[in-house]
Amino acid sequence: MPQAVRDRKSALRVFTYYPITDWQKYFSKLVSPENGEDVYTFTRNGIDVRYSFAYTVDPNDTSDTRPLFVRLVDIEFTPPVPIAQVPSLVPEFSPSRDFQAPAFRSNIWILLFKGSPSDAARFLIKEKGKEQLDWTLTYQLFSLQGLPDRLTTKATIDRMEISTQSLQLVKQRQRHTHEAIVNPYSPEFAERVIPSPAAQPKKIPVPQYAE
Repeated sequence: MPQAVRDRKSALRVFTYYPITDWQKYFSKLVSPENGEDVYTFTRNGIDVRYSFAYTVDPNDTSDTRPLFVRLVDIEFTPPVPIAQVPSLVPEFSPSRDFQAPAFRSNIWILLFKGSPSDAARFLIKEKGKEQLDWTLTYQLFSLQGLPDRLTTKATIDRMEISTQSLQLVKQRQRHTHEAIVNPYSPEFAERVIPSPAAQPKKIPVPQYAE
């Protein structure tokens, strides 16, 4: 039984939280199942970990008791945690340790692909043209404060998402926003040589003039 239910008010991360008893009695009749997210909270190693599960339904099933399928797991950490600590806080998080596993980054997130594409995963996708693409399990880690240019596993994240994304889509249409990197959970990532910061240019001395 979830501890609460939340619904998303817009495309932004704006939510309203409902106690589970209120949701069952009243609000579940006003909010569609696809907009309601089950919420669970845990404390692990002194970190507050909040799970939210978003669902989808089979559009061909018109029954009153049609099953819900998890399409997204959103996990938040308070306070933020180092990348290296995430596997110990989220048992469901099992990233590949292969340095060649597809991994990408921007200035605020890291995207990790795992495993082979699944035909069944298309059911969870609303993307136009999804039938022409392959869909794979992904983990996406977000940092509200931004990630450093010289990424290490000490960089902190605030939340992560477990979902399904297309590697083809990233490589074909999102290559300008997705920078390919070495898998940060591989041994090779820790062993790589990090270049030292570029030397700062010397300031041009400003002459001092007598008054």
